[in-house]
Formats: sequence, C-alpha cells, structure tokens
Amino acid sequence: MTDYTQLGVKDIRDGVAGGDFTAREVAESFNAAVAAAADLNAFIVTTPDHALAAADATDAKRAKGEDLGKMGGVPIGMKDLFATKGVQTTAASHILEGFKPEYESTVSQKLWDAGAGMLGKLNLDQFAMGSSNETSYFGNVSSPWKKDGTNAAMSPGGSSGGSSSAVSARIAPAATGTDTGGSIRQPAAFTGICGIKPTYGRCSRWGVVAFASSLDQAGPMARSVEDCAIMLEAMAGFDPKDATSLQMDVPNWEAALSADLKGKKIGIPKEYRMDGTDQAILDSWEQGKAMLRDAGAQIVDVSLPHTKYALPAYYIIAPAEASSNLARYDGVRYGLRDLPDGAGLQDMYAATRAAGFGDEVKRRVLIGTYVLSAGFYDAYYTQAQKIRTLVAQDFEKAFGECDVILAPTTPTASFPLGSLNEDPLTMYLNDVFAVPASLAGLPAMSVPAMLNSDGLPLGLQLVGKPFDEQGVLDAGLAIQQRAGFDAKPEMWW
Repeated sequence: MTDYTQLGVKDIRDGVAGGDFTAREVAESFNAAVAAAADLNAFIVTTPDHALAAADATDAKRAKGEDLGKMGGVPIGMKDLFATKGVQTTAASHILEGFKPEYESTVSQKLWDAGAGMLGKLNLDQFAMGSSNETSYFGNVSSPWKKDGTNAAMSPGGSSGGSSSAVSARIAPAATGTDTGGSIRQPAAFTGICGIKPTYGRCSRWGVVAFASSLDQAGPMARSVEDCAIMLEAMAGFDPKDATSLQMDVPNWEAALSADLKGKKIGIPKEYRMDGTDQAILDSWEQGKAMLRDAGAQIVDVSLPHTKYALPAYYIIAPAEASSNLARYDGVRYGLRDLPDGAGLQDMYAATRAAGFGDEVKRRVLIGTYVLSAGFYDAYYTQAQKIRTLVAQDFEKAFGECDVILAPTTPTASFPLGSLNEDPLTMYLNDVFAVPASLAGLPAMSVPAMLNSDGLPLGLQLVGKPFDEQGVLDAGLAIQQRAGFDAKPEMWW
C-alpha cells in the first residue's frame, strides 16, 4: 500500500491525474497524519472536511475528464496569517482569537481554484514576529528534528514554523508561508525543506494579516524545488485589490526548470562571511559553490558593502510599519475587547492591547512607535530608508557581474526552544543573511544542503534579480540534484 504522506506536490498531482490513486485517499492519509502529530503543535485549527471536500471535487472532475488544475488533489497547510472564509484566522494572537473572516485571501482562493484542499491553519510566531515560533499565543511549535544525543525540543524557525514543521514531518506535502525578513527561508533551512520568497508583488497581500506592508510577501514551502515552482505558479498573479501587486504574467516556472547552469555566473558576497557563523555553515557554502560549478556555472566574487547595516535598518523599518498596521486592533470592530468596569475609550484600547498582544509584539510596536515619533523620525526611520536604498543598489551593482547570488540561509543550525528567549538581539541575528534580499524586494530561496555533525539540516540561500524566480529555481534545482538531500526526521511524536 502506498504511503501517500511520503509523496510531494508533483507526485500527488500527477498520480491523481493519472488515476494511480484518488484525491480522497490522499486527503484521508494526510488528515490522519495531522491528527497523529498533534504533539508538534504545527496546526492551530485542523480542517479535515475542507481537505476531503476539495479531494472529492477533484475526483469528480477527473471522472468527467475535466482539467484538475495545477494543484489538483493536493492537500496543503495554510499559515494562519491568510484569511480563510468561515475558518478562524488569528495570526497566532489572542487579540484575533475566534475571528472568522467573511472573505478569502487572494492567495488561498487561487490555491483552492487550482484544486488544492486545506488540512488546517498553521501555527506561527504572533503576527509573524519571531524567528523561533515561540511567540504564538497558541503555544510553541516543535521541529520534527532532534539534535543527536538529546531529546530537547528544537526550533522549527519562524515565523513560518508551523509550515516548516508540517512539511518536514510529512503531515503536509506543502504549505504557504510569508516572508518579511526571512520567515520562509530561515524555517525552511532549519527543517531541511525548500522555501521561496518571490519578488515583492508577485503574490497578492490582500487578505493576509499585515506585519510590515513594504516587506511582507507570500510564498510556498515544500520538500523540493519542483514542488515550490508548481505551488508558486498557483499562488502568483496580479490582483487589482492589492496596490503593490505586479501586473505581470505568471511564467511557467515548472516547465522551464533546468539544472544546466552553463553560461551563468554565481556571485559570492564577501560580506556574508561574518564572525559567529558556524563552521559547518561555511563548509556547506563551499560545497554549494562546488555543486553550482559542477552544474556549469562560473563562480565570481561580488561585494554587497552595506550588508552590515541591513539588519539594523530592517529592525527600524519593520517595527515602524508594524506599529502602524497593528493600530487597527483596538477592541472596537473585531477580535478581543477588554472593557474594565467604568472604563473609557482609551482605557479599553490599553486593556485590549495589553491582554491581546504578546511580549514580542509589544516590543516591536514600542520600537516602531519610538522611531516614528516626532523627535526621532529623521534620526532613525529616514536613515533606515536611506540604508534600504543603498542595500538595493548594492544588489543592482552585483547583478551586473552575476546572475544569482549564493549565500548561507542562516548563521547557525536550529537551536533548542527556550535557549534564546532572554536574548532578543541574538534571536534577531538569525535573520542576518535573509534580511538584505527582503529589503531589496528580491526573489530568494533556501534549499537543503546537508546535515551538520549534530544531525540537523543546513540550508543554502539563492538570491536572484527582480522577477527572475526562474534563475533562483534553476540554481536551487542544481543544488538539490547534487546534494541529494533525502534525510528526514525520525517520527518521535
């Protein structure tokens, strides 16, 4: 009997289309896997009926000889940042607990239209603020991976930790993620899966709970480059409801995939060789260069001189935008309302936000409000925006010398849950390699490269020119084929 949970997006889609098995069989298998893996806490809400209904619709279409769509028969996990009509959408925050939207996000609707079904809403760091998936009101998400010789619960990365954990644990073949400063790529690297952040504007932000509007971008997380390409095709496309949406045709990334990199130049940024980076990460970077050279690419050195300023600039811009976006949660229109006896309007605002927001969200709102205040706007926010422009110009200049940039995804492998809670600055440093591409709005992907000496996955990051997701995917495919990464976590849950 086929274990459908070991199949990825492409294999499920093609198997259902070819009549090898039914979409219902696949959905039932994954629903059972989700229920059995409750200890991971990857899902806030499960929706087995949604997955089965979509599967039955796909099977009915196949019986009639109709087109099944790009994702026909594939059940997926939906990060609980995407509005899903009639299904609780919380952004992992108490302030939105119980909120059931009367509308569907553009990205999730595109996926349902493509034939996908929903296994449930995936846990995340509250309002996507975090690098370890420990800030959720609904509890920590555990990685399915364990460090050799210990039983400590490991971080699945953040904010898309529920997505990375579910895909890596084989309880979902794929999942949506969102990436503001690395929240698709870092968790993908921590859990040995693939994840791509497309060019800013490729995927609609309409119906996605906002963190930092000029940075947020949705993308797919799956176990292979091919699966990411398929899912990204289904997710992407112009949306008139999103003013930042790109009015461009969606390329057929899957059909154009090629691991032949002859004639391509891969840039190696010297500034990414930073103090504090694990030696295993640096070793994997060297192996990545060799893999891409073997695929026919030429390796060239490039410079991104403002890299060291990118992280501090990000942690001014993102909290500033967050403080503005989160002002809408006031207890008046929807979500939590905390109204003490005899309280006035301002008292209700304060009580609702005190009870509804977690510590990390409060920290970032306070930072954001501070840098936007009259006395500090020019000193901090304006300067950070100038740095952002310089970072983007660095990439533009570098891409005059190369086609794709190769770098580590993270400075370390995963770490035990709770180990960095008292040191938020060290936690923020997890995003040091991912943030520059986010500030520049570039497509970037993490692909698993190897296991370190502790048996934990390490990822390599590929950054491309604006709108060149194809170049990123092709380089990712070249690494995937040569790395032969087929390790998977042992089932301990």
